[in-house]
Amino acid sequence: MADVYTGTSSSPPESCGLERYKDLQRYFKGRLRATYSRFSNIPNNSVVCGHHYLYFVESDGIYRMDSTQSEPEPQQVLDLGQCSPGAEKRQGTNEERKDDEEEWTIQRVRLSPQEKHLAATLKTPHKEEPRCVVVRLEDPAQVILSLDNVFSFEWATDEVLFYTTLEGLHCSRVFRLDLTSTGTRITPVYEETQPDMFVEVALSRDRHILTINCNSKTSSEVWLIDVATPNEQPSLVQPRLPELLYHVEHWRGWLVILANTGPGREYQVLKAPLSGPSMVSWLPLCTPAPGVAVRDMEVVGDHCVLAARVLGGELVLTVVPLSHPKEAYTVQLPSWACTIDTKRPGLADHQSVLDVLISSPVHPPVPYRLYPKDGLFLPGTEDGTSLENQGSGSYFTTRLEVHSQDNTLVPVTLLHAKPVESLKQAPLLVHVYGAYGRDLNMEFCPERRLLLEQGWVLAYCHIRGGGERGLSWQRQARAEGKQRGVEDLLACLHHLFSTGASCPALTALTSCSAGAVPVGALCNTHPHLMRAVTLQAPFLDVLGTMEDPRLPLTVEEREEWGDPLANPQHRLTIASYCPLHNITPQRYPSMLLTAYSGDARVPLAGVLKYTEQLKKAIHTHFSARSVSECEPAPNVVLNIQPGANHFGPEDFELMLEESALQLAFLYTELGLDPPRRPRPPRRRRR
Repeated sequence: MADVYTGTSSSPPESCGLERYKDLQRYFKGRLRATYSRFSNIPNNSVVCGHHYLYFVESDGIYRMDSTQSEPEPQQVLDLGQCSPGAEKRQGTNEERKDDEEEWTIQRVRLSPQEKHLAATLKTPHKEEPRCVVVRLEDPAQVILSLDNVFSFEWATDEVLFYTTLEGLHCSRVFRLDLTSTGTRITPVYEETQPDMFVEVALSRDRHILTINCNSKTSSEVWLIDVATPNEQPSLVQPRLPELLYHVEHWRGWLVILANTGPGREYQVLKAPLSGPSMVSWLPLCTPAPGVAVRDMEVVGDHCVLAARVLGGELVLTVVPLSHPKEAYTVQLPSWACTIDTKRPGLADHQSVLDVLISSPVHPPVPYRLYPKDGLFLPGTEDGTSLENQGSGSYFTTRLEVHSQDNTLVPVTLLHAKPVESLKQAPLLVHVYGAYGRDLNMEFCPERRLLLEQGWVLAYCHIRGGGERGLSWQRQARAEGKQRGVEDLLACLHHLFSTGASCPALTALTSCSAGAVPVGALCNTHPHLMRAVTLQAPFLDVLGTMEDPRLPLTVEEREEWGDPLANPQHRLTIASYCPLHNITPQRYPSMLLTAYSGDARVPLAGVLKYTEQLKKAIHTHFSARSVSECEPAPNVVLNIQPGANHFGPEDFELMLEESALQLAFLYTELGLDPPRRPRPPRRRRR
């Protein structure tokens, strides 16, 4: 059982704090299991297509099926039991061996060009660094090599694999693995010297060029390797420059470049000859209109496809014919679409079409296929059937714009089952993040679907610091501008309440990691605007973390948060909003904080310190009040789970436990009656 600290600051671990939610947690675990079961067959992009086989991941390993047979039998090509730590020495019962096997989860899978080898990264919940296994795809398949601490990897040929290594939380080195007739050879290829740069390898969509991508929060540098000559030294595209971000793809001897060289330092599409790709050779192809935020780029056949958000918040695809860029056109996505997930093409897939999955937090993924040459964007599956309305229900997607304190318009996505004017008494769950230029996670989530079906309103506040409105959206809330994200969140809540979407007594906020900063800051300044808060792996001690360069991410993240050691103004800014350093005696909302004991990204010490100080402040506040004016004190629960997975458990049962606890907490603290189980339809008597 996880360590739980609750009640006043003198309360011991394992006290009754968690126990008050146990019965409801057990109930919600059953409801969630049933909800996941309803959506167990939704499409995903995890299947890898080879020339001869389809590869897919199961809980115990990787399997393949012959794509030429009508009723193929699955064949296991990777058994996770053989990859477990000490597997070659493992003894014991079948049950013990099964427990050991289940420690691994499969992260990425890559096939070599002619399907001779497969590489996959595996991860345990107890460490950040994955392991890469290389499988020779003979009959039977055989693991021939294991490499520790591998993060990204790509095949250049059937015998040459490039990969990066993760050391702590940094990727700085690239290696080449050569599989020879006499064994293996590992050669260093590239080493990054700047501590704020993160290095990955990637393969162009046409599989002609392998790129070494070096990125910090504010600059980029790309090196190229021709897969036809993988032993050659990499060549540089454009040396890094301050505030220059760029990404490259390959097309017919040209590089197609997405760079922030457009108006307002936003992204635009350019091209450069492969023979001379530096910045002086960059030629503009397409500059999106003002207010269009480019989120991704793919080169599909002879077209460049941009995934973007327009000013209203809707997702669109912009298709640019590379030979005739002035003939670019826009594809509108369904109004409910909140995320688009691009499928990585398999070895035998068509290079001239783009397969995507479109979803929202409450709408399961729907496959679409884009035919750029024909201008067609069609829903459906391989057999032509449509999944557009599968389980969608009659739900509303309302997109709002809210005036922040400086009159900046902040987008809000509202998901609800009834018209807005009928939501005054509906419970409201507000989602927020606002950091690193990342969009809020709005992928399909069965937990959110269950809440919507029970009458909840789900609000997604796209505050500054995120990427929903382009690169400038992040720049405005970086370092000395961080307070703007807090102001945006405050404005969003006021606007939601003024339009009749719930009320403070029925409102909860939820976030994870760096998203805890605006939530924690708002709890210090306006705690009356919400009744409950759930935070996962929360970053709450910004000042303490950024003042300690020994921590793994402090130096790398100075561009995001500022440097309080070298810049006095940065220190004053961080101190003004840091959740831990602004706790004051008052009535706070109830809080459920979930942390992971081995999380290297968010040190546990900061979460423990925050929880302790928060309980002291609450205790001080209620001790000073007379008995006649006393109201129930909020509950503060710290749930410490084992493991190093900053993003939550990957094991399904552990994930259900954690999600069920969050739902039990929300229902309890908002004073809601648990939903009734749906009754099966009665049979009519004849």
